[in-house]
Amino acid sequence: MPTLPTLPTLADLPDTPRFPIRAVSARTGIPAVTLRAWERRYQLVAPRRSAGNYRLYSERDIGILNWVKGRIDVGVAVRRAAAEIGAMRRSGRWPSVPASLPGPAVGRAAAPADAHSRRLYAALVAHAEARATGVLRAAHAELDPETVCLRVLQPCLVAIGAAWHRGEVRIATEHFASQLLRGHISALFQAEPTRRNAARIVVGCAPHERHDIGALMLALFLRRAGYHVEFLGADVHLADLVAHARASRPDLVCLSANAEATALALAPLQAQLDALSPAPRFGFGGAAFTQSPALRAQVPGLYLGQGPTDALARIRELLAT
Repeated sequence: MPTLPTLPTLADLPDTPRFPIRAVSARTGIPAVTLRAWERRYQLVAPRRSAGNYRLYSERDIGILNWVKGRIDVGVAVRRAAAEIGAMRRSGRWPSVPASLPGPAVGRAAAPADAHSRRLYAALVAHAEARATGVLRAAHAELDPETVCLRVLQPCLVAIGAAWHRGEVRIATEHFASQLLRGHISALFQAEPTRRNAARIVVGCAPHERHDIGALMLALFLRRAGYHVEFLGADVHLADLVAHARASRPDLVCLSANAEATALALAPLQAQLDALSPAPRFGFGGAAFTQSPALRAQVPGLYLGQGPTDALARIRELLAT
C-alpha cells in the first residue's frame, strides 16, 4: 500500500513577519479591531513590529487566525478555540493546514502584484480615476506599501512611459497617471508619523530635475523605517538647500537625478555641505547614475544604489556608523 503523504501543519508555514494588519484582515476576513482584541485577550499571535512600529504578521500567524476562525464558524467559542490552539502549540502537535488552503497561501490568496499593476495600467490609460483608486485600495489590502510602490506602481509607470514613447498613449495620459500616482504616494508619506528624535534626512531632486516620484518613494520608505524625513520635491536649489541644512542640521541629504545634466549639477554640493558644522552626509541616486555609471565618479558623495530599496539599505549602514 502506498504511503499517504504527510499533510503540512501550521508549524510548517513561514514565520517571517511580512504582512501589515490590513493585509491580514483581508486574507482572514477578521476585522483589524478584532485582531487586536484577540491578541490582547487570548495571545493567539504575537506580531513583530516594523521599524515604523507597525504590526507585521507571518504566514504562520495568518494560518493560526484562519484555523481559529474556522472553529468559530462551526460554533466553537473564540475562548475555547484559543485554548485549543494554545494547548496544541505547547504540546508540539500543531493542526494541519486546511486542505482547501494548501501550502503557505493561508486565507484568500493575495493577487499577484503584477496583476494589480496590469489592472492599474488599464484604469489609468482609460483615465478611469475611480477604478484606479479601487485597484490601489485592493493592492494595499494585500501588500505592504513598499511592495505596492515597487511592484505595482513603478512597473505601471514604466509601462505607461514606454507606451507614450511608442505613440500608443497621449502625453496627457502620461501626465494624468504620474500625477495620480504621485498624489497617492504623497498621501502615504504624509500618513506616516514623524519621529522628531530620529536621525534627520532631507530628500529631494537635483536642480532642474522635474521627475520626483522615485525620490518620493525613497522618502516614504525612510519615514516608514523610522527616520525623521523632510521631502523637498523637484528642482531643489542648491544654495537654498545648503542654507536650510545650516539651520535644520540634518544628518543626511539625499538628492535624485534622472538626466545627465541634472546629475552633474550635484557635483559642487558635497563641498558646500562640508563647509557646515556639523556637516551632513550627502547621498545621491536616480536613473542618470544607473544608466551611466561613469557619472558616479563625477559627483562627490555616496552613490545610494539602484532604487529605493538599495538606497534604504545603504542609508541604514551609513547612519549606523
